[in-house]
Amino acid sequence: MEMLDIFLGSAGKALSNRDIELDLEDPDRITVYRTLKTFEQKGLIHQVMDGTGVTKYAICIDDCDDHSHHDEHAHFRCEKCGKTTCLDGGITLPSDIPNGYQIKNAHLVLEGRCADCS
Repeated sequence: MEMLDIFLGSAGKALSNRDIELDLEDPDRITVYRTLKTFEQKGLIHQVMDGTGVTKYAICIDDCDDHSHHDEHAHFRCEKCGKTTCLDGGITLPSDIPNGYQIKNAHLVLEGRCADCS
């Protein structure tokens, strides 16, 4: 419940394992990891690829469930404070994808400075 509260309190922001552990009173890394995986499998959170090499998670705002995620949206990473935020709207794929190519996932990360750091 504490982890769910952390995600609900930071809606739209992506959190790393470390971010979550810092918010918990007495975190157990294995429990945090397992809870993140369960939340992801149940469609509560999705992984965010922001180019840092650190796995982050954000709460799902669409109708994700345990069968599919609908989290193909862009993310913004602030180059100053390091926060990653989910952006509204989907990712538009190019129409000239070569024959035989199959897209499995799409990740779009915009980088710059957030409103707080500008």
